Amino acid sequence: MGKFVISTRKNGEYQFNLKATNGQVILASEGYTTKAACENGIESVKKNAADDARFDRKESSNGKFYFNLKAGNGQVIGSSEMYETVASRDNGIESVKKNAPEATVVDETE
Repeated sequence: MGKFVISTRKNGEYQFNLKATNGQVILASEGYTTKAACENGIESVKKNAADDARFDRKESSNGKFYFNLKAGNGQVIGSSEMYETVASRDNGIESVKKNAPEATVVDETE
C-alpha cells in the first residue's frame, strides 16, 4: 500500500509526497503555508485520484512526459516526476489511482 509523507521544505512550507509500495515518489505536492492546508491537499488527492479526467497528461519542452492531478476547481494538487515514455507516465497515473485512495499518512514534521 502507498503512503503520503508530510515534510517541511527549507523555506518552512509543508509538502507531501505520495510514495508507491516500493518507496518511489509517484506524486509531489506544491508548498503549503500550514500543515492543515497540506493535509487538505492529501484528502483532495485521495478524493480525486479515482477520476481519470482529473489527470492532466503533459509533455515538457525537453520531450519528457509527466502529469498533474487537478482538483474539481482545476487547481493542481500534485505533479509527477518526468518520464521517458508515454507508457511509463500512464503507468504512473495508474499507480496514483491504485495507491492514493487507501494510502496511510506519515508525518515527518513532528
